[in-house]
Amino acid sequence: MFYSFVIPVFNRPDHIEKLLECLVKQTYKGFEVIVIESGSSIKSDRVVEGFSAKLNIKYIFKSNDGQGYSRNRGMQEAKGDYFIILDSDILMPDTYLEVVDKTLEENYLDTFGGPDKLHPASSDFQKAVNFCMTSLLTTGGTRGKKSSVGKYYPRSFNMGVSRAVYEKTNGFKIPFMGEDIEWSQRIIAAGFKTGLIEDAYVNHERKSDLKGYFKQLNLFGKARINVSQLVPGSFKITHMLPIVYCAYVLLLVLLALVKSQLLLIFAIPFLAYNLALFISASLTYKSLKIGLNSVFLSNTLMVAYAKGMLSEFYKLYILKEKQIYKL
Repeated sequence: MFYSFVIPVFNRPDHIEKLLECLVKQTYKGFEVIVIESGSSIKSDRVVEGFSAKLNIKYIFKSNDGQGYSRNRGMQEAKGDYFIILDSDILMPDTYLEVVDKTLEENYLDTFGGPDKLHPASSDFQKAVNFCMTSLLTTGGTRGKKSSVGKYYPRSFNMGVSRAVYEKTNGFKIPFMGEDIEWSQRIIAAGFKTGLIEDAYVNHERKSDLKGYFKQLNLFGKARINVSQLVPGSFKITHMLPIVYCAYVLLLVLLALVKSQLLLIFAIPFLAYNLALFISASLTYKSLKIGLNSVFLSNTLMVAYAKGMLSEFYKLYILKEKQIYKL
């Protein structure tokens, strides 16, 4: 089978260079690479040109109208039987595509997702971010793992779709903020088979500063509300947990301000939860520093996600500012 890697990039020539180096080393050689530059001010054209003798590669420059539409443009140009969508800030093992091809030969999936593992050059801060993004105590441990309930919904940092899927569903319907969740919902609704290829992992670079981390989680929260207006029934009661947690913490603050005797009783679950975060992260990375960072960043995750959900809910359902997307 012939594959097309579809990779949008925005102001990341250093990242795309490392990813292309990984693609050069792939043991399975039946593929092309399509790099879509989305209106970058720091372009990657020269980097891509440097790989023209090593890879079957094509470079496209377009306006910055969102990664969803950039991926669509790449799939429009793709010649493969199967499209693999990747983020630009990843590395992958040399056998990645060999694993994918073997799996699809043995148990064909119309659409697959793969896990993302910690980037090998990660700082202590990024290790703490990784814990927060993947832990059972924070996100339910579902990122890049098999869902325990219902269908498997691939995510676009590491996602493969057949040409038939793309032609039937027309790709991404929205440019960003949950675009992969929305597309996965439509793919499953169309009757296609989805699944996880556990050994088709990538090493994903986590956010390296607090501002970027908060912004990312805030967008995730907005995306959850945004997708709910496009896919009826996609919003679950469990998605409210960050808001409930933040309301609980505010209650503790109010009890502290009024010096209520109930504070200690109400604070026990909070202290127990954060102690569990500290112990789990410290044992995972064998570092008390990462354990402390993980406690702080886990609470930051709750605040950022809740803020994103509430702000998008207010905009969409109170102000009635419905978003309209082109297909």
